[in-house]
Amino acid sequence: MKTIFKKFLLIVIPSAILIFLDQYTKIYAASNYKTNKLIIINDVLEFTYHENKGAAFGILQNQYIIFYILTIVIMIFLLYFINKLELSKKNIPLFICIILIISGAIGNFINRLFDKYVIDFIYFKPIDFPVFNLADTYITIACFLFLFLSIFVYKDKEIL
Repeated sequence: MKTIFKKFLLIVIPSAILIFLDQYTKIYAASNYKTNKLIIINDVLEFTYHENKGAAFGILQNQYIIFYILTIVIMIFLLYFINKLELSKKNIPLFICIILIISGAIGNFINRLFDKYVIDFIYFKPIDFPVFNLADTYITIACFLFLFLSIFVYKDKEIL
């Protein structure tokens, strides 16, 4: 039982902090960038305001039920994975991936649930990349980290 509580704290505290940062930045963007964008680096990085009623790259517009179900399924899978994952130093990178995915999924879920859209505000101009937010960044970093770990760190080892 102690291990489950330690895992819970290991996941919940950092996730809560990251979710708070995500929500704060979205509220800040809604308050400050609706009418004026902020140029951070000229012709490179801007903070702007965009309401995204879909998923990545604007796909699945207004398909809220799909997002709700998908988020719940992902959370159930991650809880199962956390329960099975050994609490050890070798698995810290996996716990970081889980924290990032949970934080990103819940951050965007909160907005979809209450506002029916997600606030995106970070825009990289040189590659005309779609506008995104911190929650999207968390999930993207987690996916790349997990891919890296799968190829280079855990390739010959059992994770569970």
